[in-house]
Amino acid sequence: MALTAIIEEHGGSDKLKLVDREVGDPGPGEIRIVHKACGLNFIDVYQRDGLYPLQLPQALGMEAAGIVEAVGEGVTHLKPGDRAAYAAAPPGAYCEARVMPAAQVCPLPDAISFDEAAAMMLKGLTVEYLFHRTTPLKAGDTVLFHAAAGGVGLIACQWAKSEGIHLIGTAGTDAKCALALEHGAEHCINYNTENFTEKVRELTDGKGVDVVMDSVGQSTFIGSLDSLKPLGMMISFGNASGAVEAFNLGLLAQKGSLKVTRPTLFAHIADPVACQEMAAHLFDKVTSGAVKIRIDQRFPLRDVALAHDTLEARKTTGSTILEL
Repeated sequence: MALTAIIEEHGGSDKLKLVDREVGDPGPGEIRIVHKACGLNFIDVYQRDGLYPLQLPQALGMEAAGIVEAVGEGVTHLKPGDRAAYAAAPPGAYCEARVMPAAQVCPLPDAISFDEAAAMMLKGLTVEYLFHRTTPLKAGDTVLFHAAAGGVGLIACQWAKSEGIHLIGTAGTDAKCALALEHGAEHCINYNTENFTEKVRELTDGKGVDVVMDSVGQSTFIGSLDSLKPLGMMISFGNASGAVEAFNLGLLAQKGSLKVTRPTLFAHIADPVACQEMAAHLFDKVTSGAVKIRIDQRFPLRDVALAHDTLEARKTTGSTILEL
């Protein structure tokens, strides 16, 4: 039996329920993994509240790290006893142990702890595809990155610095801005005290940035478009403030022949080979010291509802993990 956090209906954090579940044995292409730590992400909130509807009942959680206990037929890249980590579908990482598809589970280097891995897989793989697989970026380019003091943001600040990319961050407090600067952002704008679009124009001598990376969504979308230089790329990869409302595509022409994309990590890692390559790139960044994983919040799995409430209230910085 494994303690598991599930939902039986969509709604608030009060819908999270802890149950004991049978784990079972892995079938072909599957593994059984015993978790040491699980990650917390906004996608978990979107799935819980129904923005991203799930077939219910459903365990939540998209990333974790632990030890492979058994492998099914056809699994060759993992064996019992291996350290491993993942950010992968289907949901179900909020548990002590589970059986799951093996293809997107990655062997974990000894130099990376289980806590670090659980805190970085979804966030770090997101940064990898944002900087390397979404639009061409090179040293000297300028990026506007919203929520720069969050788990994805602090990794992005360090990643950008390691690649020679100028990153302008935004955050909601001066303390969060200081954290982003400490991790490699060249500038950070407190969006509660300054108009971030005006400040971006000031910082770029009126030109705007090459790329905006926006996980906030509704409240920042138009301002993000207005922060781009002509032919710039808007990457909308999250909805922390709500889903982006429909808009006239002609607006992109009016604002300088802009480009917009709405990627997901899970499309990028659907190819198992690409997934393993992305994970190897992330592991290299972390083991080289170019990216350090900051864990600022820890909750026992039994306090998963409180963890969701804290994340939604924007009271977190860095990464959050659920301890087992």
